[in-house]
Amino acid sequence: MSDEREDLLRSARQLVETDILLGGDLIPAVRNPLPAPQAPASIPSGSGENRNSPSAAPPRWGTLPPLDLESLPQTPADKAAALEALRETCMKCCCCGLGKTRTNLVFGEGSPTAQLAFVGEAPGEDEDRTGRPFVGRAGQKLTEMIVAMGLRREDVYICNMLRCRPPNNRAPAPQEVQACWPFLIRTLQVIRPKVMVTLGNPATQNLLQTTTGITRLRGQWQKLPDHAPGLVGIPVMPTFHPSYLIRSYTPENRRNVWNDLQKVMELLGLAPKK
Repeated sequence: MSDEREDLLRSARQLVETDILLGGDLIPAVRNPLPAPQAPASIPSGSGENRNSPSAAPPRWGTLPPLDLESLPQTPADKAAALEALRETCMKCCCCGLGKTRTNLVFGEGSPTAQLAFVGEAPGEDEDRTGRPFVGRAGQKLTEMIVAMGLRREDVYICNMLRCRPPNNRAPAPQEVQACWPFLIRTLQVIRPKVMVTLGNPATQNLLQTTTGITRLRGQWQKLPDHAPGLVGIPVMPTFHPSYLIRSYTPENRRNVWNDLQKVMELLGLAPKK
């Protein structure tokens, strides 16, 4: 059987399983045609296969074995320790070439017990320079959004799909998203937020496994698919990326994002800031 046919069959199975899982609660969407994330067969040592070769699918889980619910950290101290250990593992990752071009790893920051997590696309120049997520102009806008919700950055968790900046802030390549996927999923497993906000198309489409655009999805509650134990069914609110608000700062876009955030606040029982 050809690799292309295997990919098509895998995608079909993913579509059926996802539809069964979601039970029709979400709006109709075209599912992501990429194969579902899964652990690859291990590469025998000495095989000579180049793990950074664009023609070779990068390991999806690398040194991160899957965790079941009983193995997930429960206490704040255990969660913080698990995130730090994951950061150390991420520092050594060589599943794509971005580790060689970055200035700093941009892992993520915030409370390990956060009820609310924001997930964006990838670090930019300011993030690469400082090693912190969302600290440039888009980061300032995100901070304004968080404060308007009556929270601080320290109260939530902020991260991106990618932990390294793509050169010249280009869009992440599919291989790079796949290589960083286990670190994103494990981070979310450790924190297990009550609610997630996806910022922009890439984060929304990958986490929800859909090709429907953010303009159609924003403002409508979604459910996180069963990416890993502890994550299935987490409410997800897609909204515009802060950088989009900066580029297209209109009263309508501002109102739309604020309406999205108010829905999150209502679910979390947060009172709007006066």
